[in-house]
Amino acid sequence: MFKDVAAFSSFAVDDVPKAKEFYGQALGLEVTQREDMPMPLLNIRLAGGGRVMVYPKDNHTPADFTVLNFSVDNIEEAVDELTKHGVQFEHYSEGPIKTDAKGIARDEDGPGPSIAWFKDPAGNILAVMQEK
Repeated sequence: MFKDVAAFSSFAVDDVPKAKEFYGQALGLEVTQREDMPMPLLNIRLAGGGRVMVYPKDNHTPADFTVLNFSVDNIEEAVDELTKHGVQFEHYSEGPIKTDAKGIARDEDGPGPSIAWFKDPAGNILAVMQEK
């Protein structure tokens, strides 16, 4: 039924202007704001023609899972560049996921990707991922 229907993802934030600055400036994405709606909405253009809609939500509670992944060719370079733009990476030392000093979880010997998680200003979890 939806095979040929365009689709997009969306998630909430608590501060649209902060989200617009973060996604546009820190991440370097094309962000447009719709002012013709009852609430301000952001449209974020992704490579390959995808898009994400970001909307404000009162009493926003950040997702406790990754809402958006960015596939990169070189995770070291991506983490270094984002760090230069003030992005802080999550560090995990407990449980099945362990990250290094940069915040990168590596599956050196297995089939999994290298991945590093970070949060947007609303606390939503994002990631950069280098697949093998």
